[in-house]
Amino acid sequence: MATKPNIVIILADDMGFSDIGCYGGEIDTPNLDRLAANGLRYSQFYNTARCSPSRASLLTGLHPHQTGIGVLTYDTGPEGYVGNLSEACATIPEVLKGAGYRSYMSGKWHVAKSLSEPSSAWPMQRGFDGFYGTLTGCGSFYHPNTLVRGNDSADAEARDNPDYFYTDAINEEAAAFVRSHADAHADAPFFLYVAHTAPHFPLHAPEEDIAKYKGRFDEGWDKLREKRQERLIEAGIIRPEWRLSDRDPSQPPFDEADNRDWELRRMEVYAAMLDRMDRGIGRILDALDETGQADNTLIMFLSDNGGCAEVISPGTDLKQVVEELQIAQYTTRDGRPTRFGNIPSLMPGDEETYQTYGIAWANLSDTPFRLYKHWTHEGGISTPLIVHWPEGIADKGGIRHRPGQLPDIMATLVEITGAPWPETRKGEAVPPCEGVSMMQSFEQDGERPGTMFWEHEGNAATRDGRWKLVRDYPGPWELYDMETDRTELTDLAADNPDRVAAMADAYEAWATRCGVIPREKIINTKMRKLDPIAEHANQEGSNT
Repeated sequence: MATKPNIVIILADDMGFSDIGCYGGEIDTPNLDRLAANGLRYSQFYNTARCSPSRASLLTGLHPHQTGIGVLTYDTGPEGYVGNLSEACATIPEVLKGAGYRSYMSGKWHVAKSLSEPSSAWPMQRGFDGFYGTLTGCGSFYHPNTLVRGNDSADAEARDNPDYFYTDAINEEAAAFVRSHADAHADAPFFLYVAHTAPHFPLHAPEEDIAKYKGRFDEGWDKLREKRQERLIEAGIIRPEWRLSDRDPSQPPFDEADNRDWELRRMEVYAAMLDRMDRGIGRILDALDETGQADNTLIMFLSDNGGCAEVISPGTDLKQVVEELQIAQYTTRDGRPTRFGNIPSLMPGDEETYQTYGIAWANLSDTPFRLYKHWTHEGGISTPLIVHWPEGIADKGGIRHRPGQLPDIMATLVEITGAPWPETRKGEAVPPCEGVSMMQSFEQDGERPGTMFWEHEGNAATRDGRWKLVRDYPGPWELYDMETDRTELTDLAADNPDRVAAMADAYEAWATRCGVIPREKIINTKMRKLDPIAEHANQEGSNT
C-alpha cells in the first residue's frame, strides 16, 4: 500500500447474530449488505457478552478484566471491577497515534465511571481528537442522557431540537468527521469509531420507520427462527447439521402468546431501529466516496453482544435509573411523564415509552443459537462481523469460518498500520495485546492459533479448536464440539472428563492471569450495586 488505510469500526448495541439481511434476517440493511457483498463475512467471531466489557476489550486489545471493566461501569469491587477504564491500558487511538493517525468517535462510550465531569477515562483523554456522544449505557433516542461534545455537555442540542434522533446524530457526526478530516488533515490517515446505541432499549423509532415493518413479523418467532436458519445455511454461514435450538422454554409458541399486537409492535420497532441505523451508515459511506477515501478505508461492522433478553418491570425505581444510572429521563421534551416498563397496553416507539423487545424476540435475534447477552453460550457472544476494504480484500463476498474474538481487532490494526505497541502508559506497564491478527484471513480462510477465553458474571467459556467448554453460572461445565454441534445441544462433558479437566485448568490459569474474580466474591462484596433491569431478565410473564 502506498499509504496507510483509514479505519472505521462500526459497533451495533445488543444486536443478535442473525438480525441483518446479509446474516439471514428480515430487516432491511442494504448498506451493510453492500459492504458484505464487496467484503468478507465472518461466521465465528465473538464479542464479550455485554456492553461495557466488549467496548473495553475492543478498544484495548485486552480482556475486559485487565482494563478495569470486569462487569459494567459501576463499581462492583476491587481492581479489575472498578468500572473505569484503567490507566494501564492503551486504546486504539493511543496506539495508532504512533503510526500517524488522527482519531474520532461518534456514539456510546460506556467505559467511564464519571458521567458528568471529564475524567482520565473519557474519550478525549484516551486519544480521540474529536468526540460526540454519550457516556452512559443507554437512554432515550429523542433526548439521550450524558450527551457530550468533546468534554462539554451537549444536552441542549437534543433537548431543544424537536427533530433530534440519536441514531441520526451519531451517523451525521461521523460523516462530518470524515469530511472535516479530508479538509484539514488529508495527509494523515484516520481512525473513526462509530458506536451506536441501536438497537439497545428503549424501543424508540419514528412512526414512519415502524410502519414500514407492519406485517413483516406476523408469522411469529417460531416460524421466523426456522426461516432464518434456512437462509443462514443457504448463505454458507452455518452448517446444515447444526440443529436449530429450541424456543426458550420460558416462552409460549407464538400462536399461544398473549398481547400479540403488542408483541409484534415490539419487534417492528426493533427492526425500525436497525433500519434507520443502516440508512445512517449509508451517509458515512457517502462521505467516504465524496472525499475520495472509500477504496483505502478498512471498515469493520459488528455487535457488542447477543440479543438482549432483559425485561423492564413497570415497578423499577425510576429515580435510580434517571439519577444514578442516568439511562432515562423523567419526562419527554414536551413535558409528558416517561412510562417506564414493558406495559402491554402501551405500544412502544414514542418518546414517552421505555420498553425492551423481550425474551422470545431475542431468541429470534440469536438464531440458531441459545441464550443471550450476559451468557457465554453462542447466543450471548456470537456476532456478525463484516470486513470491507476495497484495496486490501480481493475475495469480494467471501465467508470466513476462522474463529476470532475482540482483542484480535487490535492485533489486526497493529499489523496493518505498523503502529508500535506501547510498553508503558503514564508510567504504568501496558500488558501485551491478547489478540491474534486476522490479516492472513483477508486472503484465505484458516484456523486461529491459540485458545480463546470469556467470563462475565460467572458465566465462562474457553474454546480450543473445535472444543468449547462453557458454563451457565452457577451450573457445571458443559462441553460441545463446535464442528458438529455449534448450537450447543449435546453436552459431551460426561463422556470426556479428561478434556473437561484440562480445559477447566486452562481457564483457571487464564482467569488468574487476567484478574477474573470468582463471581460469589463479587456478589458478596459490600461495594456491589444492583442492575435494576438485568435482574428482571428471566421471567417476563410475571413482570408485564
